[in-house]
Amino acid sequence: MPSNKSSSKKAAKSSCCAGGMGGWLKFFAVLLGVLTPVWYLLEENLERFYIFNLEQLHSVATRAVDTHGNDTRAIVNYIVDELAGQVSLSSFVNRDEEWVFNNAGGAMGAMYIIHASITEYLIIFGTAVGTEGHTGRHTADDYFHILTGTQLAYVPGEYEPEIYPPKSVHHLRRGDVKQYKMPESCFALEYARGWIPPMLFFGFADGLSSTLDLPTLWRTSWLTGKQMIGNLARGKF
Repeated sequence: MPSNKSSSKKAAKSSCCAGGMGGWLKFFAVLLGVLTPVWYLLEENLERFYIFNLEQLHSVATRAVDTHGNDTRAIVNYIVDELAGQVSLSSFVNRDEEWVFNNAGGAMGAMYIIHASITEYLIIFGTAVGTEGHTGRHTADDYFHILTGTQLAYVPGEYEPEIYPPKSVHHLRRGDVKQYKMPESCFALEYARGWIPPMLFFGFADGLSSTLDLPTLWRTSWLTGKQMIGNLARGKF
């Protein structure tokens, strides 16, 4: 008789677990069904959320290099001053120039965040000593406007590198991946448009698994969050 009771309890427990699992599966199925059309609608209307113009950014980067040559500090100031001077952009441009290290994909450099929101970011990224690494495979198109120095890129199957000198733009399409290298000092105006939050995992991975530079991770999180939340409060998605 005790054996029958034990079997009944086990069967009831098993039935309860199966019911609980089934409930969770239904919940995730409903959630997926609700979020999928929302995501599709947002994806189809991403262009409406962008405030930066590709031609405009290329123009200001080119004119900055033409005006200041290899003076990277002056080039950066020129770019930020011009963007901040435009009425439509002034409240979205961060003029508080603070540089933080960035380790991602094995490469190391530093960045100054000019703008960060859910659908766009604009930064100055570079290094004075050179670096090399993995671009990452991202949920946004990335436009790397070379200001000083040279960037090299490699795609599997090719036998020659892609070469990007000053005033050129390296466009890494959403979903693509490359190896890249800055042999020596190189700085760029980097602009990404698409879904920015998923890119943050790549940006933090090396810091969490390799360098363990917690102060830099904290400061990067603070600066990024401040920008994203602040711009969201201004109505910039």
